[in-house]
Amino acid sequence: MPAVMAAATAALLHRGTVVPAHPLALTADRELDERRQRALTRYYLDAGAGGVAVGVHTTQFAVRDHGLLRPVLELAAEESAAAAAERPFLRIAGVAGPVRQAVAEATTARELGYDAVLAGLPDATLDDLLDRSAAVGEVLPVIGFYLQEAVGGRELPRAYWRALADQEATVAVKAAPFDRYRTLELVQGIADSDRGAEVALYTGNDDSIVADLLTPYHVTTPTGPVVRRFVGGLLGHWAVWTRSAVRLLADVHAADAGDERARQRALARLAGDTDANAAVYDVRGRFAGVIAGVHEVLRRQGLLTGIWCLDPTEGLSPGQAREIARVHTAYPWLAEEDAFIAGALPRWLA
Repeated sequence: MPAVMAAATAALLHRGTVVPAHPLALTADRELDERRQRALTRYYLDAGAGGVAVGVHTTQFAVRDHGLLRPVLELAAEESAAAAAERPFLRIAGVAGPVRQAVAEATTARELGYDAVLAGLPDATLDDLLDRSAAVGEVLPVIGFYLQEAVGGRELPRAYWRALADQEATVAVKAAPFDRYRTLELVQGIADSDRGAEVALYTGNDDSIVADLLTPYHVTTPTGPVVRRFVGGLLGHWAVWTRSAVRLLADVHAADAGDERARQRALARLAGDTDANAAVYDVRGRFAGVIAGVHEVLRRQGLLTGIWCLDPTEGLSPGQAREIARVHTAYPWLAEEDAFIAGALPRWLA
């Protein structure tokens, strides 16, 4: 029988919220820095995020090779337990690998109190991917994932998304192909399903966050035209400047309700947020410094002490730190985050 999400949590997911993809805090010896790992979760909670995604690309897929998947899942679950008891809070675990591994990871996540899984993309046929999602969906509700090819993703056609939406355990999808055509195909495929309205759309297109959130997607389905919207984001980019992201999504939701001033505030961020993402995600270096870029922002703000990644060869690209410094001061909604973090950091590190 497909797994079912608690009603209040499901309502939050479908209403739309900010879900940062949780980074991994390491010491200079590349060991888990538990104190700062907890501080990151506390930051996201206090910034107003509606959930966290752990064990995903921003956490570094290699946590599995280093025996760190369960520890980082456990730390985030512990830190968010109090918040989840007071308000709906989405705890999403990334799962990877073939069926047996993905089901085992989902089972661990369920034991730790997670609400859903974000299903990664192993090298398998489309039918095998759907079979794996169905198997994982017996353990926890599933969020489908369209990952860009530059960091290990693959092309997935409209028919795949319809078939995924047909599965009762599928509660949402994260669109992160960094491609407008493929994003539209995903929306079309979800809308084609009889269950399409039950599958929440979350942007993971860090290069076009505001555009995704503000766009009404008019699509034609077998039963007629429908309009679908991205209701929130599950983003590595929202692992930094998170309170700013919460304010952005509030403006987007207000704009959808007819607030023209909120729409203009959101639109004013369209180019700037994309510019900031280009720096953090190292677009000029073809995404080689994407994880280190996230770490560099958090290091500058005092949340991390270094930019160390599990892979010792992974770091910032030439000129990337300078670009991050530029965008950090160029856009007021990013620079404003510094005071918020500085005031709360001693408490988060306590």
